Amino acid sequence: MSEEPRAELDVDALPPGQALAFEIAGRCGATAARAGIVRTPHGALHTPVFMPVGTHATVKAVGPDDLEAIGASIVLANTYHLLLRPGPELVARFGGLHGFMRWPRPILTDSGGFQVFSLGKLREVTDDGVQFRSHLDGAAVTLTPERVMAIEALLGADIILPLDECPPYPCPPEQARAATERTHAWAERALAAKVRADQALFGIPQGGMHAELRAASAAFIGALPFDGFSIGGLSVGEPKPLMWRMLEAAVPELPDAKPRHLLGVGAPDDLLEGIARGIDMFDCVLPTRTARTGGLYTPSGRVNIRAARWREARAPVDETCDCYTCRTFSAGYLHHLIRAEEDESRGELLYYRLASIHNLRFLIRLVEGARAAILAGTFPAYKARFLAGYTPPNAEAAEQQRGKRR
Repeated sequence: MSEEPRAELDVDALPPGQALAFEIAGRCGATAARAGIVRTPHGALHTPVFMPVGTHATVKAVGPDDLEAIGASIVLANTYHLLLRPGPELVARFGGLHGFMRWPRPILTDSGGFQVFSLGKLREVTDDGVQFRSHLDGAAVTLTPERVMAIEALLGADIILPLDECPPYPCPPEQARAATERTHAWAERALAAKVRADQALFGIPQGGMHAELRAASAAFIGALPFDGFSIGGLSVGEPKPLMWRMLEAAVPELPDAKPRHLLGVGAPDDLLEGIARGIDMFDCVLPTRTARTGGLYTPSGRVNIRAARWREARAPVDETCDCYTCRTFSAGYLHHLIRAEEDESRGELLYYRLASIHNLRFLIRLVEGARAAILAGTFPAYKARFLAGYTPPNAEAAEQQRGKRR
């Protein structure tokens, strides 16, 4: 089976040979929030949009039909993991990621840079690229900007990202500057090495936690002929107010007429804060990872479905939710599923699917509502109303999640 899966005709899809088109459909003047349409060869994204993460060419516990049902319009896959297993050449023989994972709509592949740089002392960085050892078998692997472009050409995603260097948090200004300058050099090499005209290449501004460097990096990357931008190096352990200050330094330096993606951010409150600052696209493993550990989103905050108070709950976990899980099953049933094999530190397998469907749909509904509010000119009220009712996880739990979101 090598052909791409067939999807219903999408009148917003681009014709073959074109990579990406973006238009702004509306703004909300009181903030930087905007609603747009990103057109790709595999269909359109109506922004703001949340992208479920399919690291290994699958969103954990859910299938393509589930993703369609919850309103997902794009998924993100991980170049680093797909390079190591099963390998981009094999994926290409299946018709690229669209054919391999049977997902007919847009796909974004990140460069794998975040995963490589999270290896710490297990990798060596030079101006040419990065060398590391596979976490699977210890084999030596080298990534350069040119090789990443070649790998992503084989994977065949609609939107691809170049190799970048993500400075750690915290780090001194000189380390952040060196990583940022290397990212700039690699960005220019990636543009020269890009293979396919039907793939859109997004640039990655860096800059660490230094506002002046953030702004300078965004201005440099923004001046290059990228199709859009994926802001990197945030949500890596820094306090949220600092993250928003860095975003506020970067966004004004990026071209207004191209889409903006914030890498690795996906908590409900963070989505609205990012939208208010002009972000169009988000991705994060958080909703599915949180679901697997018993955390389910509700309008009042995240709840632990393992808790005894849910044992006899006959209502769904979120009575406002329209997902399959909440339309079909009680919170008491979900509690039963996750507790069914607790002595083995896991629940019944059905739980993972139902919980992941719910958390993903919760975030997709949230950004759908934000888009409608932007177009109606009521986004500030929409944001304020949600945040007034939503209590984020306690600071300690939040910090444990931050830095693990990609």
